[in-house]
Amino acid sequence: MSQQVVTRFAPSPTGFLHIGGARTALFNWLYARGRGGKFLLRIEDTDRERSTPEATAAILQGMAWLGLDHDGEVISQFARADRHAEVAHQLLAEGKAYKCFATQEEIAAFRDQAKAEGKSTLYRSPWRDAAEDTHPDAPYVVRIKAPQDGETVIRDEVQGDVTIKNQQLDDMILLRSDGTPVYMLAVVVDDHDMGVTHVIRGDDHLNNAARQMMIYTAMGWPLPVYAHIPLIHGADGKKLSKRHGALGAQEYQAMGYPAAGMRNYLARLGWSHGDDEFFTDAQAKDWFDFAGIGKSPARFDTKKLENLCGQHNAQADDAALRQEIEAYLVAANEPALDPQQSVNLEKAMFCLKDRAKTFPELLEKARFALASRPLDRDAKAEKALTNVSDGILEELTPHLQNVSWTRNDLEAALNAFAEAHDTKFGKLAAPLRAALAGRAVTPSVFDMMLVLGRDESLARIQDVAG
Repeated sequence: MSQQVVTRFAPSPTGFLHIGGARTALFNWLYARGRGGKFLLRIEDTDRERSTPEATAAILQGMAWLGLDHDGEVISQFARADRHAEVAHQLLAEGKAYKCFATQEEIAAFRDQAKAEGKSTLYRSPWRDAAEDTHPDAPYVVRIKAPQDGETVIRDEVQGDVTIKNQQLDDMILLRSDGTPVYMLAVVVDDHDMGVTHVIRGDDHLNNAARQMMIYTAMGWPLPVYAHIPLIHGADGKKLSKRHGALGAQEYQAMGYPAAGMRNYLARLGWSHGDDEFFTDAQAKDWFDFAGIGKSPARFDTKKLENLCGQHNAQADDAALRQEIEAYLVAANEPALDPQQSVNLEKAMFCLKDRAKTFPELLEKARFALASRPLDRDAKAEKALTNVSDGILEELTPHLQNVSWTRNDLEAALNAFAEAHDTKFGKLAAPLRAALAGRAVTPSVFDMMLVLGRDESLARIQDVAG
């Protein structure tokens, strides 16, 4: 029986959930979920000065918005410091690590001299092969004994085999002089103890893999499968940064992008399945694999994101879309909908969601369903009303009072009315839009009348006709 796939996302809580981190989380989630595996979440909070509870909360909120559910409890790396130190002491006891008493000044002097002589500045500790502790009371760090000849090959599912000459590896520090474990040790111990089988992360960690593999090998632990994915760049080809615009997942929620559209877009950012652009979560889980990941950095393209979001809005369930819009209003610090507005929004969804790429766009189209009388009208709507021949809307009212309130009957009644007045329906539509919505650009007149119902539609027409 094959081993269960276990992936993990391990962000540092020093800010928001970066869009690049969100994509890394998504790739790990897709890989695990598509194979019936586990997706774990670990907060790498060992940097106590820069790690904040607010940043951890922002990461969890960003993942919740994206719908990236994880298995089990959230693991705190800092809380496991004793276990990390235990592994270092085991390696020390087995002679695979050693105490190094060199001072910072001695190391700096070594590097300065090596630089002056044009030699490698990789520090070689004189304590590596010392017979015993000769400085029992002096501070020391614990270093791992790195292999000094041969090669280390990182077998990577995305980058291929990456070979590093062992003479380029230093005796990495495992424990600082105050006894605290370093990040590189903590990552390996946590991944092993959590049963992580596949490490999927940004290719900026590729060089770390060779050093982390030393710990796996020294402990006799099986190596995980590595997949180092290219970073995300802006449209200009440079690493994604603030100058390119929004960077945090929650910023995109607050701008009104639907989570399904963002998931779809992030999945396509550096990974492809043939020519498929639009796909569902179920398809993404089914299709996602390492073979589809490219080696080149992906470029973030807001237009493509918006296009996919529009397609996801159009296909969304009306009630689910209404709920997500209400969550967006909270994220954007906008006023919440009252119960009646919420009902009206869902009722109107059929004529709103087809061409709206973002929630602000959709809500602008929904204004007619959310507004209450008397409507405030924009300048174009006012103009449409001043040009109406006297009393035409008032004359229309009795025709609408008696018609059955279905789309076909409304269309027939309005077209017949326009014909009787020797005009085209288009001439009648502009003042009707102004009356029903207070705007010149709206969903179709018939759609609005169906959503508003007979009484509200007639009352709005009367407001301008009277």
